[in-house]
Parts: sequence; C-alpha cells; structure tokens
Amino acid sequence: MTQISNQANIITKSANHQYIGLSTQIAAQRLKTDGYNELPSTKKRSFLRIVFEIIKEPMFILLMGAGVVYLLLGDRLDALFLLVFACLSGIITIVQESRSEKVLEALRNLASPRALVLRDGLRIHIAGREVVREDVLILSEGDRVAADATLLSCLDLLLDESLLTGESVAVRKLATQDYDIASTNTAIKPASENSPYLFAGSLVVRGSGIAIVNATGLRSEMGKIGHALQTIETQQPHLQKQLSGLVRNFAVIGAIASMLTVVLFWALRGSWLQAILGGIALGMSMLPAEFPMVMAVFMAMGAWRISQARVLTRRASSIESLGAVTVLCTDKTGTLTENKMTVTNIVSSTNGKLESWHHAQNIKANASTQAVLKVALLACPIHPTDPMDTAIHQLAQTQIDANTISFSQHVVVRAYGLRPDLFAVANVMTNLNNETAIAYAKGALETIAELCHLNNTQSMNINTHAETLAKNGIRVLGVATAQVSATQLTKLPQSLRDFNFDFMGLIGFADPLRTNVPAAVAQCHAAGIRVVMITGDYPTTAKAIGQHAGLDSANVINGDAIEKMTDEALAAALKTTSIFARIRPNQKLRIVKLLKKQGEIVAMTGDGVNDAPAIKAADIGIAMGGRGTDVAREASSIVLLDDDFGSIVKTIQLGRRIYDNLRKTIEYIIAVHIPIAGLAILPLILGLPLMLIPIHIAFLEMVINPACSIVFEAEAAEKDVMQRPPRNPKSPLVLRKRVMWATIQGLLVLMVLAAILIGASYQKIAETDMRTLVFTALAMLNMGLILVNRSFSASLMAAILKPNRALWILLSAVSAVLAIAVLWQPARLLFHFGAFHWQLFAICVVACVFTVVVLEAVKSLFFKQNGIA
Repeated sequence: MTQISNQANIITKSANHQYIGLSTQIAAQRLKTDGYNELPSTKKRSFLRIVFEIIKEPMFILLMGAGVVYLLLGDRLDALFLLVFACLSGIITIVQESRSEKVLEALRNLASPRALVLRDGLRIHIAGREVVREDVLILSEGDRVAADATLLSCLDLLLDESLLTGESVAVRKLATQDYDIASTNTAIKPASENSPYLFAGSLVVRGSGIAIVNATGLRSEMGKIGHALQTIETQQPHLQKQLSGLVRNFAVIGAIASMLTVVLFWALRGSWLQAILGGIALGMSMLPAEFPMVMAVFMAMGAWRISQARVLTRRASSIESLGAVTVLCTDKTGTLTENKMTVTNIVSSTNGKLESWHHAQNIKANASTQAVLKVALLACPIHPTDPMDTAIHQLAQTQIDANTISFSQHVVVRAYGLRPDLFAVANVMTNLNNETAIAYAKGALETIAELCHLNNTQSMNINTHAETLAKNGIRVLGVATAQVSATQLTKLPQSLRDFNFDFMGLIGFADPLRTNVPAAVAQCHAAGIRVVMITGDYPTTAKAIGQHAGLDSANVINGDAIEKMTDEALAAALKTTSIFARIRPNQKLRIVKLLKKQGEIVAMTGDGVNDAPAIKAADIGIAMGGRGTDVAREASSIVLLDDDFGSIVKTIQLGRRIYDNLRKTIEYIIAVHIPIAGLAILPLILGLPLMLIPIHIAFLEMVINPACSIVFEAEAAEKDVMQRPPRNPKSPLVLRKRVMWATIQGLLVLMVLAAILIGASYQKIAETDMRTLVFTALAMLNMGLILVNRSFSASLMAAILKPNRALWILLSAVSAVLAIAVLWQPARLLFHFGAFHWQLFAICVVACVFTVVVLEAVKSLFFKQNGIA
C-alpha cells in the first residue's frame, strides 16, 4: 500500500490503482467540524427581517391605526381585538413566509453543484456543499470543481479557471507524484499551467482526473475573494411586474375612495373618528394585500411541487413559460431511453471479412470477437462513468481476462477526448517496458471509417452490417487500433487524424425505450406540443427509436445534410421533421435559434458541455441531473433529477396547473373585494349605519388569505389541462375577459347583499341584527365564491366533490368561527352583532345558494361565448 494521507486508514491507494476515500463516519465528523462547503447565502431572509417587512405592510398599519382610533373612542375591547387580529395576521404571514424560505432553502441545496466522491471505496454522488477536506473527487469533462483540491492522477485534463482569474484560456493540469497535505497550506494561485492544484468553481473543459480536497467553503480560494453563485430566483420578474401594476391600481383607487369617504362621512355625519373608521374599513376592503403573499407562496410551492416530480426548478421564470411550450427538443439516450446500455452485438473484421457475434448467456466470444472487445475496453477510461464504457467493462469482465489485469499491463501515455469535429475517443498506451505503443480508439462509425481510410467497398460492406443492427434500435460504434512509432511517442499528435488506424470491427449497444415514453409523447401531441428528437446517434437507430416512441419518422435529417442547408431550407425542414441524427452541438444551437425565429416556444434538453449554448438559447433549458455536466445544469432553467422524458411532460402539466391556479386566485381576489368595498361605502350612500367596521374586514382577511395562498394553490389540475393548445406567452396573467368575469361575480354578490341590506332597512330591523344578517350573508357568499372559482369549466357538483383537503379544513374553520361570532354573547358584543334569528339565517342560506347557482349558469354561458372555457 502507498500511503496518500498523513492520517492512517483515511485515504489509501491500493496496488491496483483503486483509491478508497474517506469513511462515512470521518466525513460526517469533518462536516460537523468544518461546516458545509458553501458561502453564506445572501438570499435567505432572517426571522427579524420577515417581521420588519410585515410591520411595513399597509394592511398591518391600517389594523393598528383602527385599534388606536377605538382607543381614542374609549372602546378598549374593540381596540384590543383589532390589535390581536393584527398580531395574528402577522403571525400567519410569518409562518407562510418562513415556510416559503424553508422550501427555497431545500431547493438551493438541490441546486448545489454535485460532486462524485469516493466514500468507503464506493463512488457516490453528493451535493457539492457536503464535500469535506480530504474527500477524493472524481472529475470528468463538464464538471464544476466543488472545492480546492490537489490532483492525484489525470488524463488530458484542461480546466477553465476564468471564474477566478478572468482568463478565458483553459490551463492544463498535471498530477503530483509527491502529495503532502501540509504543502497545500501555502498560498497557491489559480491559472498555474501544469500545476496539480485545482480550485473551487473552475470547470473541467476536457479530460478526467482524481483529486484530494484541501479546502472547502470560506477556506477555499473562491471563499477568500467572497464570490458566490446564486442559482434560485425567489421572484418571477414578468409576473411580478404585472402584479405590481395591479397592486398599484388597487391602492390608488382605494386611497382616493378612502379619503372621499372620510370627507363625506364627516360632512354628513359630523364625527371625525367615525369618519376615519369608515375610511380605514374601505381602505382595508380595497387593499389587495394578498397579491405579494400569493406571488411568494405560489412560486415557492410551485417549485416544490415540481421537485416532487424529480425536477429541479432553477429559475422561477420557467414556471410561467412551461405552459407556453410549443416545441420540445429532446435527446435520445437516457431521456427517451433508459440509459442502461448493454453490449448485444460485436462484428469483427478478419482479413477483410466481417464476422458477427450476438451476446447470449453462457456463449463465449471467439478469439476475433474478444480482440475487438479488448480494443474497445482499452479505449475506455479505467474508471468508467459513461454508460457505454460501463457496458464494455461489464462484458469484458466475463468474456476476457479481468479488466484490472488488462489495464495493469499498460501505461496510459495520453487520452484523446471527444471533439466537436471528431466523434471518437482514444487512449495511447505503452506496455510496462515501454517497448511498444498502441492507440486504441472507438467512436462514431463514420469517424472511425475516416480515421482508417477505408475504401468505398469496405465502407459499404461495414455500413450494411451497421444498418442491419441499427434497424433494430442498436447503437453502433466502430473500434480501431494504430501502431505508434517511437518518433510519434516523443511528441504525440494533437489530432487522431495523424495516426494510421486499422479497422477492427463494430460493437453494438441496446438501450431500451422507457416504458412511459410513448404515452408521454402522445400526451404532448394532445397538448399541441411537437416533440423533436435531436441525437448524435446513427440515423437508422434514431429512426427505429423514434418510431417506437411515437414520433413522426417519415423524415430523418443528419448533421452532414444540415451543414449544406441554408437557414431558409432548414427552417422549412424543421416544420416537417421530428428526428435529427448525427447532430453536432453547434447544430443544436442553430436548430433552437431557427425554431424561436419561427415564433415557437422551445424547451431544449442537453447534458454535455457543448450543449450549454443551445440550452441557454432555448426558452426553457432542461439539463440532465443524472448524467449531465455542471455547466449544462448552470445554463438550464430546470434540471431533470432522473433524466426521464416523462418528468418533462409532468413538469409541463404542473406548470399549466400552477398558472391556472394563479389565475383563479387573482380572479377570486378581485371578485371578493368588490362586495366588501361596496358594503363599506353603501350604507353611507343610503344613510344607514356602518355595516362593516375594521374588525369585520380583519375577520374576512383571515378567510381570504388562506383561500388565496393555500386552497387555490393546492387545487388539482383541470381535466383538459393537457388537451389545450399552449398558452400565448405574450398574454397577460389577468386577461380582460377574466377580469370581466371576476367583476360580474363581485357585482352580483354586491347586488344580493344590497338587496338584503335595503330589505332589512325597510323592515325596520335593529342595527345590530341588520349587521349580523349582512355580515353572515357576506361570509357565506365568500365561501360560495371560493367554490365557484375552483374550476374554470366544471359544474358546481364536480367542484364540491373535487378533492382538496385544505379547502374543507378552511370552510369548516370559517363556519365554526362564524357560528361562535353569532351565537356566543361575548363574541356578539365584540362584532357588534345582535341576537341570532333562524329566519335571518335562512335568508343568508337562500341568498348564498341562489347566487352560487346563478354564477354557475353565467360561468358556463360566459366562458362558452368568450372561448375561455
């Protein structure tokens, strides 16, 4: 054993080059001692900050002001009750805000860059914030380095350290041969060419490596300069702008109406304090205090609900855009398919003749097949992360000698990674005595054929075998070897094209389609969303998979054809083609830009470093959480934690549901404030006593707030949510027709209440009894409005039977409190109510039932005529 750490039995390297890493227990102790590998969050709000923000809220100020007025009037009980209501309202808001903060904190933890580490000798993915000192990091192309570290081994490793240095040129890193943890305490600066030191925040541009962590969190170089990357937005700019306009309009109208009420009340009644109470009541009734809370709760809970579908929302703006997606561009491998590669076929080339072998249990591969498999194995990394590399390793373990033996007989001189212009990888290896050197390569069949300089006859023969496999959905790679001369070995070429490769054969992989994909694709089509598959795979393989998935496979366009097409020709082809094969990353970006130019709202999936521009350019960039790189995730709006296409469709459905429920909430808020405001000013016009005083408005707010933030947010999706065409992204949150519908609801309720009020005054009912009657009717009609707005199109019976536990808890609680207010003598005194009368209660029930039935009839007719059902 070679000791790597200065602490015994923590990190060791065995004779077969396997690092063991920290134990789980030691890692937990380090995490407890050193803290999380993160910088202080600037977005998390403290408890005191939340309290301070609530104290500044206009509704809180109005409640406190009303309490002071009651004190001046000598009514201590009302004053005390209003002050208690103000505090209770504040506590509820604090609870809701704190809940949102906890949800956002959990989402930030999910959004933390991941790290692949060794723990107890096993490779596991953990959140970057859980990395500790002396963790062993496994780095691959596209990874974001989680902490400052020192390289123990690497292959062709290039890092972009521009986040720390500002220099855009990637720097090469070389492993240290003599690691000493004490040496890492000295000042080491980024941008060191050929150094073994890596820094948190830098990006692996090419190659792979194994490193041991030196510093985390504030002790890292990034921590020292105090630069933090934020990945979650707590507000949604477009919606926030619309809601701010609504709040402003309501506030201006409410302020003007309140001042006029105060002046008129004083002029007609002669009491300044009563006039101020009336003005405060009207101001409270018209103030849309729910809008900011609704926004915060819906965005936080929406992101949380989407995360339950194994999807991480990195940007809240994507929640709005989800319902507007018209084209969904998806990768094939791992998204439509299971990404569980198995080697099913090997075709060997012996003396120009091709010999096929199909993998079946207990059937041993012959010598020529084993030779092809061994070449493919030695072209892989010794520690595979790619599913195809893993499949080759697994088959080689059973068909040829142990993999560790195969690799132990060679020394890797250089690894050539995948390039945008060359779809192949290779390892240049020497034997232990450095006597011979061979390049082992595998990659796309066209690329391998080019590297081997095959003639037309050879290419046609090989392509025939490849086509036969591809028609069955088998993904095909070519493998080749090249002898490396002593001259070349002293200065290896920069490109694989400078080697003289000999073709060895083909290797075929099966990756079964996910079982839920055909149904999910059909669901997208029903929702008016085109599904376009963009893959780097062989065209025939892509077509076979596309047919099974339910895509239109009449046309398949490959990358070479796209290179020859003008933008106009490609734009025309995009309208009729759903499968694109052998596509290069720059071509993905071109496709996305042309689709957007045509007015499409594009969602784009990707996982690699080179996919980032296309993901960034799309309206909604979707990164793979399982196999995706950190740079792809950083460019994305949402991340699929399980890389499943079905999760994308669920997310679109949830996005539409969230937007629907947000609209229902806004319409309900507008509708319910109209009768409340009307009752605040109607008695003044009619010369009657005030029906609503601040304590009544405060009670109603205790009903409205939970209805907005909890009940409507929890509403299930409409039945037709995935049968509608995508929403126009330019349409405002509050449509003019829907404002009209909300106004109709509010005016009808106000008319019913006005009829009750006028009828009661004609009957000479006592003031306190009249107030009891009107307030009870208003509270019951409020509950009726909640039922009416639960659905855009469903019947009243369907709305009642539709499950929503939060709704029935709220209605039960409101009914219980209302019963106490009208039946219990102390509560009646507090609310200025009279004695309870069954006859008056019957009037309220009839009025509520009548109004709800009429609204349901109007809803059906109104929505049908305006085409918004």
